[in-house]
Amino acid sequence: MEYLPNILFALALIAGVGFFSRNVKKLSRNIKLGKDVKVNDNKSQRWTNMAKIALGQTKMVVRPIAGLMHLIVYIGFIIINIEVLEIIIDGLLGTHRIFASLGAFYNILIGSFEILAFLVIVAVVIFWLRRNIIKLKRFIKPEMEGWPKKDGNLILYIELVLMFLFLTMNAADFQLQQMGAADYTEAGAFPISQFIAPLFEGMSISNLILVERTAWWLHILGILAFLNYLYYSKHLHILLAFPNTYYGKLKPQGEFDNVEAVTNEVKLMMDPTADPFAAPTEDAAEPEKFGASDVMDLNWVQLLNAYTCTECGRCTSECPANQTGKKLSPRKIMMDTRDRLEEVGKNMDANKGEFVSDGKQLLDDYITREELWACTTCNACVEACPVSIDPLSIIVEMRRFLVMEQSAAPSDLNNMMGNLENNGAPWPFNQMDRLNWTQES
Repeated sequence: MEYLPNILFALALIAGVGFFSRNVKKLSRNIKLGKDVKVNDNKSQRWTNMAKIALGQTKMVVRPIAGLMHLIVYIGFIIINIEVLEIIIDGLLGTHRIFASLGAFYNILIGSFEILAFLVIVAVVIFWLRRNIIKLKRFIKPEMEGWPKKDGNLILYIELVLMFLFLTMNAADFQLQQMGAADYTEAGAFPISQFIAPLFEGMSISNLILVERTAWWLHILGILAFLNYLYYSKHLHILLAFPNTYYGKLKPQGEFDNVEAVTNEVKLMMDPTADPFAAPTEDAAEPEKFGASDVMDLNWVQLLNAYTCTECGRCTSECPANQTGKKLSPRKIMMDTRDRLEEVGKNMDANKGEFVSDGKQLLDDYITREELWACTTCNACVEACPVSIDPLSIIVEMRRFLVMEQSAAPSDLNNMMGNLENNGAPWPFNQMDRLNWTQES
């Protein structure tokens, strides 16, 4: 029975990490459903972008209040979880505060963790007020109803509980140290929890140990549960922001990717020595589908973008189409892409890894044509995203499908393209009449 807690801890750790690994495999499989794309160029620039944007949070602090609060939670999440390493070692070996031998440095570490935990609590409360009391406009858009709103609040509650458990554990530990309890040697500095400790005055050592151990167990089990909740939450960006910013677009914002098949056709038309009526050779590859109508038609970086979306709404708040009452919301484009990809993944899970047509697709079933054609392609959403997500690239690919596969462009666009073909300009005037205005008196 002496080693029972250690065995139970090891089993909980194996179960938590194992379930997380399974979800990571599913996530990787889903992302790899996308087409291949070459993103191995300019590695130094990519590493720099990842360091600045994902690690340095440079795009978050463009909006100072939200940026500062997020920075506190972000730093707290990273640094406080260093403490998890000690908890894991203690749990497996049956020790208590195994790093206490670090002496003064350990005191600084624990003191820093506590201050950060307190700041995280303050930041989380402010975030909750912004979402639920102040109700910032970008948090009450139609796509945020239902699960997205619950998810946003639930993660705040989880962070709040984890921080309170950490401080409660330390407060009980501090009180036990003062009482000279066995195995609770004086170690660590407790600038925050020492103010909570007086709540435990008068309690027996056995009851205090029960409080400390309960908070300790709930804290580590909560962290393992949180780890596995990430896959089902928008907070998956905690992990994916790093690869997403590394693989982010390096080309100028206004530069679109050309379709190779179309480029070759244009080159053929411009070549005076080429026979425009020549039949393709027998070994010529069949042209790929133009554009995208479903998630499998997108490339894997775009699917990574979808899973990385933080649902912060900065893209939608900057979108001129959305600001003027149009149906388009770049955030919804990313959420819909992720939801459809998850649906495809579940389909594959149910069919032994094979996708069986379900009669649905991203176009029309998730994203409407009205949304696609409302986009002005201004790149405001791309510029605003704090983790280098590119909603515009998905919109453009779906537009390409509509135009090049279905000839389903809006009438105004068809008129413009017809004028370009017939008149060499987007206006409905014959080329011979272009200069008539100069002759008017």
